[in-house]
Amino acid sequence: MKKQQLNIPITLISALVIVFIIIGCDNKVDNKAAEANIINTLDSFNIAAAKADYNAYFNYFTVDAIFIGTDANERWDKKAFMTWAKPFFDKGKAWNFTSINRHIYFDKSGTTAWFDELLNTQMKICRGSGILIKQKNKWKIQQYVLSVTIPNSKLDSIVKTKTAIEDSIINTLTRKENR
Repeated sequence: MKKQQLNIPITLISALVIVFIIIGCDNKVDNKAAEANIINTLDSFNIAAAKADYNAYFNYFTVDAIFIGTDANERWDKKAFMTWAKPFFDKGKAWNFTSINRHIYFDKSGTTAWFDELLNTQMKICRGSGILIKQKNKWKIQQYVLSVTIPNSKLDSIVKTKTAIEDSIINTLTRKENR
């Protein structure tokens, strides 16, 4: 009788362990497939700009997306960025960025991802980074940040070049914050 009573808890525990393993497997995010989709999204996003395909390019953004450009004054919501970029696209030549090194990360739910990448551009190497969210089974760019890279050995001369311009921006922004 004691042996039979002992088998029931062991059997129950074994069954529960199997159920939890199955449930855990069902909830796992397939990051390889998601990563492939994001790579395709970001590459297609860059190709749309290179082809000056305005509608395709901006369809990769969420409705409430933010684009942060290389200039300290460049922080646009999607509508403002579309307005700023339209003349470039209308001329048939926007920009041509190609990823040369990319890293992609996911949250636990698999519905938010972030990335950083080095880009070959007309400005030489730039860094793109951003956040993507999954909407209706498509990855959309929620925020994109474009940065110009500066070799550390050239940083002092670049700082001297931009000091007057950026001191003015710092003063303006500091005054606004102190109001």
